Amino acid sequence: MTLASPFLAGNFAPVRSEQDFTGLPVIGSLPKALAGSLYRVGPNPQFDPRDAFYHWFAGDGMVHLFRLEDGKVAYRNRWMRTPKWQLENQAGQALFGTFGNPATSDPSVIGRSTGTANTNIVFHGGRLFALEESHQPFEFDPLTLESKGYQSFGGVVSSRFTAHPKPDPDTGELHFFAYSAGGPGTTEMHYGTLDKACQVTRMESFQAPYASMVHDFVATGAHLLFPVTPLTSSMQRIMQGKPMFAWEADRTVHIGVLPKGADAAAMRWLHTDACHVFHFMNAWEAEGRITVYAMEAEMAPGMPHADGRPGEPERSAARLSRWTIDLGSQTGDIERSIIDDVPAEFPRIDERYTGRRNRYGWYVCHADGTIRNEVENALYGTLTCHDFTTRRRQRFSLPEGDVLSEPVFAPRHAAAEEGDGWILVTAWRRGEQRSDLLVFNATDIEAGPIAVVRLPCRIPFGFHGAWVPA
Repeated sequence: MTLASPFLAGNFAPVRSEQDFTGLPVIGSLPKALAGSLYRVGPNPQFDPRDAFYHWFAGDGMVHLFRLEDGKVAYRNRWMRTPKWQLENQAGQALFGTFGNPATSDPSVIGRSTGTANTNIVFHGGRLFALEESHQPFEFDPLTLESKGYQSFGGVVSSRFTAHPKPDPDTGELHFFAYSAGGPGTTEMHYGTLDKACQVTRMESFQAPYASMVHDFVATGAHLLFPVTPLTSSMQRIMQGKPMFAWEADRTVHIGVLPKGADAAAMRWLHTDACHVFHFMNAWEAEGRITVYAMEAEMAPGMPHADGRPGEPERSAARLSRWTIDLGSQTGDIERSIIDDVPAEFPRIDERYTGRRNRYGWYVCHADGTIRNEVENALYGTLTCHDFTTRRRQRFSLPEGDVLSEPVFAPRHAAAEEGDGWILVTAWRRGEQRSDLLVFNATDIEAGPIAVVRLPCRIPFGFHGAWVPA
């Protein structure tokens, strides 16, 4: 069957082989101090989908590893061998409908795990996990990429786990949450912490104001913030043949603010007008105020309205925004302002400053400010370094048609000052139908890459990544 989904064309299309390359050619010079592993993950369907509707978010997870040492680079890619992947591999064809849709799944797999492990990579407690927010963390070997399976951490994490947990630089803990914890379309949410040994030290539950897809959340030095936006989920809607996830613009955004270590009963709900955020850059607090840096859009990109009408690309483009929360306010209002008026996404910081006041942030954007269609809105050709102290923005753009991945920061060493290190980002070269790894001095983006590592293959468009020092 020929499928027309744009998420199966161009560099969205999957690669169907696992490969290993050593001694990759390098243009420029890789710093000797840049030693470690860059991991990236994204959707890469093992087989052609069963149904005509296929979305980028639904593909099997494939991890891509760049290992850097002594100025040399090796590359390896492997599928995450989830239970879904294994069942389909044995059958030699796709068995699950998109997002596990029972109407298009083979009867033999109804009720089986639909996990894909395709969204983010997190290294914690000496262990490496591929994450996807509807299932448990999926562990794999840092060197071989061999799959180790879903982890429950002693049976405590029984179902969902966010794709975006937050490290705590002060305690070494990892904060996590889950939405729709009581099942699809439910308002129950969980939050918890993993200590340095990956033991669950806290697990709490609470009710959100309404059922929402909560992709990311925020941690400061003293608080956790849980955003509930009008990207709602509804089993009643799907039973009527309408979308499970949809945009309801008449709803208010609610932000749950919880002191770290407190019981869920201490949650305070603040509010603001309808908007959507898939990714937060960081948050920090001082003098009774929390400052949040968010990639804010008018509505959720790629998602329909509740009546099934498609979303509007011109309203779905995210921009870097500053939210200010006065913890002493009695009204619970949130001040919001756009601070970079170009469509942008995939914000990252020096993660040693998670929850602390950060000077630098990096993201990819459309530097010309053009709003594109739903698919092209997600493909960015310009890298930005934003200095929140000087308010200076540095940008570096690829040739027209080439596309950058999410930027990942690698510090020069563990005690280096904020921003002292490198940005690593992969680039899709449309004219050559292959990918490169680009390395920049983190605070001198305008100078261009100091090294370009050339791959003989391509890395399909993906989501997030992580740097793990040697």
